[in-house]
Amino acid sequence: MSESFRGELSQKVDSKARVSIPAAFRRVLESGDPSFPDSPRPRVVMVYGDARRRFAECFTITEMRRIEAAIARRKKGDPARRFLERNVISQSVTVEVDEDGRIVLPQKVREKIGVSTDDMQGGFEAIFAGTLESFQVWKRDAYDDEVASQSADDLPELADGSDMFSLLEDDEPEA
Repeated sequence: MSESFRGELSQKVDSKARVSIPAAFRRVLESGDPSFPDSPRPRVVMVYGDARRRFAECFTITEMRRIEAAIARRKKGDPARRFLERNVISQSVTVEVDEDGRIVLPQKVREKIGVSTDDMQGGFEAIFAGTLESFQVWKRDAYDDEVASQSADDLPELADGSDMFSLLEDDEPEA
């Protein structure tokens, strides 16, 4: 994938569950949807499975096809394959971005990220967090809690005060 999802962007979700996809994310969705521009509405696959997660993970059509192929390569009946089928394939939904750059957050996604009836009445704030090949949709307070709970001290590689970029593997051979 030549384009990637990056950044954390706050978006208001209205009382009808409509939310604008950040423009930069829409460009990535467009480039990752084989039917675009013939079909002027790019699609996004929202995965809401895995009870341990407090967010929905969102993929381009092309990236989701890659994930589906990886799952299909696993042996039928394999417990890992069944887990992935249930949590990635069954618990996902494909939505179209409308002409105004918005999607309607499906009910299952709203439940996943912890949206209450009260939240829906007045609207709420969602965070779109880019993670390279995908982006995550969080309810604002859950995202803030998650970010606050992360610490460089949790990684032994950074315990000595090393720079976070030292975590990157050097893929280029030494000269």
